[in-house]
Parts: sequence; structure tokens; C-alpha cells
Amino acid sequence: MSLDSSQTMTTPDGRTIGGVVMEMKHITLRFGGVVAIKDISFDIREGEIRAIIGPNGAGKSSMLNVINGFYHPQEGEVWFEGKRRKPMKPHEIAHQGIARTFQNIALFKGMTTLDNIMTGRFTRMKAPWWQQAIWAGPAEREEVANREVVEKIIDFLEIQAIRKTPVGRLPYGLQKRVELGRALGAEPRLLLLDEPMAGMNVEEKEDMSRFILDVNDEFGTTIALIEHDMGVVMDISDRVVVMDYGAKIGDGTPDEVRNNPAVIDAYLGVAHD
Repeated sequence: MSLDSSQTMTTPDGRTIGGVVMEMKHITLRFGGVVAIKDISFDIREGEIRAIIGPNGAGKSSMLNVINGFYHPQEGEVWFEGKRRKPMKPHEIAHQGIARTFQNIALFKGMTTLDNIMTGRFTRMKAPWWQQAIWAGPAEREEVANREVVEKIIDFLEIQAIRKTPVGRLPYGLQKRVELGRALGAEPRLLLLDEPMAGMNVEEKEDMSRFILDVNDEFGTTIALIEHDMGVVMDISDRVVVMDYGAKIGDGTPDEVRNNPAVIDAYLGVAHD
């Protein structure tokens, strides 16, 4: 699949992929003498589900951390919404409209589901701290409005029954769903998911896949995800970029990647002629 920066396309299931939202240009990332990412370029387009796959140690999480602003590459440029992005801190990236989940669940275990998702509204809170402290005036109205958004997310993710349960008491699969809810609370333009299916059973993976597709379809959220389950990747992704030893070895639709000999050798482990 070859598209220019403004061209749109329609996927087989009817979703529209728009112009470029984020572009990684010749990214190289080093940790001392170790090169984690080697001269990689790819883009993420509006409205798509973009998967980043590869064997363990391929550099996928490092790439996600570059997108998220946690790592700053020594070479290359990151462009977001048509502008070159200067080095920023993760909280500044969040204010730009990029939210993420983590491979290892990062929730406030002693807080309820509702309160954890409310923390995702932080970037939407504009009232001064002193008004928030006494819950008065604009701060009160703001919190009521944020609470309404969070309740809609809880309904969307079908977790009404655990809304007041401390997340530390929840099973793993539900904690993953709460973390997704917290990320959605920021109303992100770009949602980054770091192995959202990791550690899940088949039923939990099916539920999470459905929610990811629904977020993309109903909210119009652009999604970039890292995932090891190839069945999930091929089922829900519009385009896939493949990494191996820090280099890009494939980029295209699931069918194009599935039939790429370099990808087969490095990742899928299927013999070919």
C-alpha cells in the first residue's frame, strides 16, 4: 500500500483511513553502544489501527516510547499533525492528545475503577487548584462534566458492576480494561496500546479486540498498538509495520506482511520457497 500524506482510502470493512497524523522519519535510538532502533521511517494515519510487531528485543517498545515522548532519538524527526515535534516530556505529549496503556498494568491499585478513569481526565481539568481543593465554582461544574464523560466510558466498556471496586481486587483482564478506560478518559487523538492482549485468555482477548475496534469505529480514534498475538494483529489492524533487531523489515496491509518472505523468516517462523 503506497499513499501520499493527504490521500485517504477505504478498508475492506468500510473504515476510512485519512491523512498522516504522525510520521517517524529516519529514527535512530541508541543506549550507549546499543542501537535499539536503526533508521526507521513509517507513518500513522488518521482513523487507522496501526500495528507494530516483531520478535522479542526487536525494538517495538522503544519505538512506542519514542512516539510517546519518553525516549528522544539521537537521529531522525518525529512529526505530529504536520509539525516537527521538539523534545517533550510525556505529560506534554498527553496535552497534545496522545494517550497510552502499558505492557505492565500501571493503575492506582487502592483506588476504585471510577477514580482511576477519572485520572485520565487530568488534561481536561482547567480550574485552578484552589477551586478544586474546595470544590467550588468552575471546579465543581468541571468535575461534574468530567464525571459524565467517565460514566459513559464505564458504560462503553461494560464495567458498571466494578465502578466502585478498588482495581487491586480485580482480575487481570478487567484491570486491562480499566487501564484502557483511563486512556480513553483523555479523549486522545492518538491512542497507543502496549501489548493490550498480554496475559489474557481467549475470551478476554476477544473482548479486548472488540473494544479496540469499537473505539476506532465509534470514537474515530487513531490507534497504534504493539501485540504478539498474530491472529489478533491480522484480524484488527489496517496496516502493520514489522521490526527485527531494531530495523524495519516490513510495512503494509496484514496480507502484504503475512506474505513478506523477510517477515516469515524473522517472525512468523513458516518455511517458504
